[in-house]
Amino acid sequence: MKKRGLLILCALAVAMIPLSCNKDFLDTKPLDKISADATWGDGSLSEAFIFNVYSFLNYGGFEEEGLASITDEAMFTHSGRGINVITEGTLSESGTGNNRIVPQWNELFLAIRQANVAIQELPESTFDDTDLRDRLLGEAHFLRAFYYHQVMNFYGGAPIIDRPYGLDDDFAIARNTYEELVNFVVGDLDTATTLLNGKPATPGRASMLSAMGLKSRVLLYAASDLRDGPTASANSTAHSGYSDVSLVAYTGGDRTARWNAAKAAAKAVLDATSGYKLDLSAPVSPEEGKTNYVNISLGGGSSVGDAAARSELLFERTHTPLFTRESGWPLGGIHQGINNGPNGYHNWAGNTPIQLLVDDYEMMDGSKFDWNNPTHAADPYANRDPRLYATILYDGAGWKPRPSDVAGIDPVDQIQSGSYDDGAGGIIPGVDTRESAIENWNGSRTSYYVRKFIDPDPAVVDNQSSAQVIPWPFIRFTEMALNYAEASLETGDEGEALNWMNKIRFRAGLPAVTDTGAALMDRYRNERRIELAYEEHRYHDARRWMIAPTTLGRGIKVMSVQATLKAGATPHVPYRHDKAVYDYTYASVDNTENEVRSWSDKMYFFPISRDELNRNEMLVQNPGY
Repeated sequence: MKKRGLLILCALAVAMIPLSCNKDFLDTKPLDKISADATWGDGSLSEAFIFNVYSFLNYGGFEEEGLASITDEAMFTHSGRGINVITEGTLSESGTGNNRIVPQWNELFLAIRQANVAIQELPESTFDDTDLRDRLLGEAHFLRAFYYHQVMNFYGGAPIIDRPYGLDDDFAIARNTYEELVNFVVGDLDTATTLLNGKPATPGRASMLSAMGLKSRVLLYAASDLRDGPTASANSTAHSGYSDVSLVAYTGGDRTARWNAAKAAAKAVLDATSGYKLDLSAPVSPEEGKTNYVNISLGGGSSVGDAAARSELLFERTHTPLFTRESGWPLGGIHQGINNGPNGYHNWAGNTPIQLLVDDYEMMDGSKFDWNNPTHAADPYANRDPRLYATILYDGAGWKPRPSDVAGIDPVDQIQSGSYDDGAGGIIPGVDTRESAIENWNGSRTSYYVRKFIDPDPAVVDNQSSAQVIPWPFIRFTEMALNYAEASLETGDEGEALNWMNKIRFRAGLPAVTDTGAALMDRYRNERRIELAYEEHRYHDARRWMIAPTTLGRGIKVMSVQATLKAGATPHVPYRHDKAVYDYTYASVDNTENEVRSWSDKMYFFPISRDELNRNEMLVQNPGY
């Protein structure tokens, strides 16, 4: 959710005003009256209005700066973007950090206002297509719920505004409690589910399953530790001293009932549809596991992927001109490759994976990777969870054909993020490093790059105009399976949790797990971390589980790769990765050159900006600010 590219309502209204050269051109109605009459009297124009509400989604998570880079998934390569104040815990109400990573309060309420206009006007609309009217009204309720769920996730309770305010209305309104906002959002989603039942499922537009899926997420979050007042206050210094915990958490009620509601909401989705290859009774091969996960990340948007993987998507941001202009700057989702790919491909290395994420991918036998295991440390990319190879580009990994001006340095199309012995006492810096001869300012600081969501089709050249059309997965089926597994664990149903966890693991090529108790909860949390990597879940999960101090607050670890020529061997010229010719040494090292991460409990929520507090004196600031 980012501010650039928003389609402003007034521009839409102006576009709807018919122009004429007749003599009565001075005899006009007020512009707002013309806009309303034209919009709600015509099905196509009403649909265009709803598209405008969708436009506040912008590129989904496909921006150059991603939410992953304020988590233990990634590090943003370029300094000076307002990210440090988030990762170092120095946010304040006057300096709220990068406004492209975190949706801003005022933008969310602008989107909510647009949804409110539609919800108010559609029931009185005069076009004849009642099915379209119900569909658009269902979409408006869904979108209002979606934007409010973003408000809850980042800020907590907020004013519930269910109608568009007029010029004579009092804009001063207090924050509703978190519980009240959850109930309001769930009500919107139930309404959307009813209205969208039986309506077409169009990629990029909300459906009945979209509403059911979002309800599952909202209720799961509502049952979690961060949203239980006593638990939050016991584990957060910011909460324990806060005067009104009800603004950010439940302060009473039956928490077990909340977990059961979350479980039922997730199960309803699992019963209503199916995901991609989740009917397996045994693990697939490692290669098929990798292919399956690549297909899921492509979402049917690549010529080299499996179109059946679209079944995973319950709500996505498509990359067509349907809702949002695609020509905005900085480049958005259709340029995920240039935003995040290697500098040796003339890309920008935006959100590069960090070692903390890489280390959490299991070994193929289901055991943990361990740097103290000599076999693991000597070859850390061997025999790992196949999802690692589908998500992350590491030194020696094969990738797409190099640009013509780089092919002479790397004719075999392998990622070069290390330093290599030239056989004459010197070092060859990898072409994808910050010592590269190719745009080294865009080189990764972690020795890794993202592969996930980047189209592997060689015909799609990331730094050129052949932009990809991979969809952004706002909500996908496997999240529902994980939600159900978590709620099952919290309600004592380990069998159901294991059943769905193992379905996910079999698809990835991993063996079944048999853990119980606390070990099973740890295994579940890691499974969710890996399966949903780079999908904007980790930031919310680490906070709602209240494990942020030991996860999001950790210092950054990165990889150092050194290749030494074997005795008697002849170096490759140009260099290529070859274990028969070179001995490779891998070291996980600290990195502090771009940011020094720490955690402050106030970071469980973002501050409401000083400007918003000045505009509405009834707003109460979040804890710790």
